[in-house]
Amino acid sequence: MIYLDNAATTPLTPSVIDAMTEIMVNDFGNPSSIHGIGRQANQRLRSNRQMIASALKTDPRRIIFTSGATESNNTAIKGYALANQAKGKHLITTAIEHHSVLHTVEYLEKRFGFEVTYLKPENGHISAQQVADALRDDTILVSIMFANNETGDLIPVKEIGELLQDHQAAFHVDAVQAVGKIDVFPEEIKADFLSASAHKFHGPKGVGILYSTPQHFDNLLHGGEQEEKRRASTENMIGIAGLAQALSDAITHKDENYQHVQELRQVFLDGISDLDYYINGSQHKMPHVLNIGFPNQNNGILLTQLDLAGFAVSTGSACTAGTVDPSHVLSSIYGDDSPRLTESIRISFSELNTISEVQQLAKKLIEIVGK
Repeated sequence: MIYLDNAATTPLTPSVIDAMTEIMVNDFGNPSSIHGIGRQANQRLRSNRQMIASALKTDPRRIIFTSGATESNNTAIKGYALANQAKGKHLITTAIEHHSVLHTVEYLEKRFGFEVTYLKPENGHISAQQVADALRDDTILVSIMFANNETGDLIPVKEIGELLQDHQAAFHVDAVQAVGKIDVFPEEIKADFLSASAHKFHGPKGVGILYSTPQHFDNLLHGGEQEEKRRASTENMIGIAGLAQALSDAITHKDENYQHVQELRQVFLDGISDLDYYINGSQHKMPHVLNIGFPNQNNGILLTQLDLAGFAVSTGSACTAGTVDPSHVLSSIYGDDSPRLTESIRISFSELNTISEVQQLAKKLIEIVGK
């Protein structure tokens, strides 16, 4: 099977497996315990937190370990909104966010009476000016992704962060598709919160981080005093070790990995140059995600044909896996009636993919679509 669905998840690398195995074999202790084995585990936890903080150019005390980006997004949005609703009950996000953001703000709307402004792409993209136009005196939180998971489109989060410096609203950035692939430094983009998930950059599933400035937010989990009382539950030491190693590897090889993915994308597009196709989204995007459509080709049927031929691609977000429901992202960009919603597939690359693999995919698409 040739795997080209890396925006959904990525395979573990040998160095990550080794880092996790080391914890399983030698560091089984609870980092909250005060005996020697516990202190050893705590030292490992501090070391991994420092590795992650260094990669993000921030203070390790601003890193909160979570079970993944869904928890990080929920904590930042729900926790901050509920704790600060006396300042206002207006939130701003976009219509192209991941469902872990969209469903969270919808929950706040329905259960607590918050008002949410959903920005839709204009001329194919989200701009800082749209955020500026939507801001109100009672806006307390703006939540906008760094890069879209279905199209790879980059959002001008640095401009938005600078815009919010003179406003009371906190700024949350879902950076799941960007961390480990391009420069992501939360303090440079003026983020108050930033979410990331290990399994998007060759780390394990079930572990992520929430970067947080000293903002007051309600905890989602209540229990022990882990993570400086910000997130109860014994830390996932095995997952954290894998996350730290994966991020360290990704940052070390970031430039060469990016260039390789750019080459993969171009080789693939060159390989299908004789086909009639279009690329969805804006011009300003990461090369890792290619959302591509073939006129008059049903994406559900095409996905099945590719799967049977040994290629793993998708029609969009993995959180709607098992369905070929129309993409809410493409719907927001092109409208509910656009044929792109039923013609487009998502191909997502990683540095582990090879030139030969993308050439084989191009050849198979020519064979299928050409019929």
